Amino acid sequence: MAVITVISLGCLFIGLLLWYYFHVPGDLPRQIPLIPIYVSLIGLWNDMGQDEIYERWLRKPLEKHGAVIIWFAGRWNILVTRPQYLTEIFRNEDLYAKAGSQVKIPWSVIASLVGDNIINTHGETWKLYTQIMKPGMQKRDFDTSPMVQKSQKLVDIFVEKQRIAERDGIGQKGGVVVNIDVQKWAIDVMGEAFLDHDFQCLEKPHVRVEELQTIIKRTLFKPLYFNFPGLDKYPYIFTSRRRAFAIMKEFEDKLYNIVLTNPRKQMREKEQITSKQVVHLLEEALNVGSITDRQFRSNMKITFLTAHENVQQLMSSTFWELGKNQEVQERLRKEILEVNTDTPTAEIVNRMPYLTATIFELLRLYPPVSQLINRVTLRPAVLGGDIRIPANTWVGWNAYGVQIDKNVWGPTAQEFIPGRWGTTVDEMQAKFRRETVRGAYIPFNAHTRKCLGQGFALLEMKIMLFVLLRRTKWTIHPDYTLKLTPGGILAPIGCKVVFTLNDHGDE
Repeated sequence: MAVITVISLGCLFIGLLLWYYFHVPGDLPRQIPLIPIYVSLIGLWNDMGQDEIYERWLRKPLEKHGAVIIWFAGRWNILVTRPQYLTEIFRNEDLYAKAGSQVKIPWSVIASLVGDNIINTHGETWKLYTQIMKPGMQKRDFDTSPMVQKSQKLVDIFVEKQRIAERDGIGQKGGVVVNIDVQKWAIDVMGEAFLDHDFQCLEKPHVRVEELQTIIKRTLFKPLYFNFPGLDKYPYIFTSRRRAFAIMKEFEDKLYNIVLTNPRKQMREKEQITSKQVVHLLEEALNVGSITDRQFRSNMKITFLTAHENVQQLMSSTFWELGKNQEVQERLRKEILEVNTDTPTAEIVNRMPYLTATIFELLRLYPPVSQLINRVTLRPAVLGGDIRIPANTWVGWNAYGVQIDKNVWGPTAQEFIPGRWGTTVDEMQAKFRRETVRGAYIPFNAHTRKCLGQGFALLEMKIMLFVLLRRTKWTIHPDYTLKLTPGGILAPIGCKVVFTLNDHGDE
């Protein structure tokens, strides 16, 4: 009898604990649907892609109601896709304040990685970071020569890998998995533009800081810890989390040492350069005491992470979309070949309409940051006039959802149609701004907190596509089936393509 009593009490305790952890707070809005918790946890037993999950469980309620309650990072949150709701959130920074993992789950692995930085801070701290870093992110005179050189090197690698694959008879026709080398390219370009360092990931094998990125991504997005970050409090129990914290620390120390011992530093001090990169500005702020060493490290890391990650994943999506959409690829190549140069500049690529439209459309269907819940209500809010949200509620958005919504983009919303952006670059840029302002197009966020690096990211994509399409053609390998990432950054997993040299390209 005593055993039965103990077991009953144990079950009751566990039941109460589960109820306390998973119950939906009574003050959350009742007029919007609640997404079943198993949808958020599905990654524990299934590898469904984000597109599949969205289509099966999220699309209908979000398109009907514009907002839902969803479980994420150990709590219930409000997720929004209706443009007018998004605009209201983005325009009211003092109510829906930016805040990241360092506030939401400060004990977690991801908080140890990103820290307190320009993206996830609010108020005076954000203004300070912006004042320091913005001049280095929005320069009008970015040197595109390293970008061109790294892009040419990446194409060389792809061509050589294709030759080896065909020689060795790998797969049905031979082919190349592009994701790994695209990451190396993105890190190299980022380093040259923002950290004044050539990481040489494309030139050297086993560059540790690049290898760590693959490990970090695999570590961060493990479904168990992604949904239950409270487990990160117990690294002495979960040895994988102890290892995860060690990986984040290794990356930070490695990057910090690279920046501080950069051979270019002495040369820079002697030449007294005027066109300063983000790292120069951060170092100056650190030296005069405007920021602490911890703030310097966090902003250095977030620059590294975001300035390579988003373009990397968009480029991987580009290989998939243009590989299956040969008509678009060929029209784009025709526009590029008509320019008759192998050294693209910002001036050249920024006046190419179809190239511009193609990249805008890629960002619409494949936004790298597809979903983000990184705002918190500082006081009670009423969203859209009737959705009452209590204070200290986390609110986020799903860019993929709003950008494929037929109510927003019309019946062809889920189709890849660059022509929807207009016929001239001016028309396209105007539509880009218009759709962003109204909350229908948010790959770079919007309003006061829009991404400071969006101009650089667009330029980098244009240069890469110019170099790639001028020299090669590619198709999707017959063995490859599209599978998008199950969470986190949106991109194809292991995209495999078959390259052929373009008749007009360089051997």
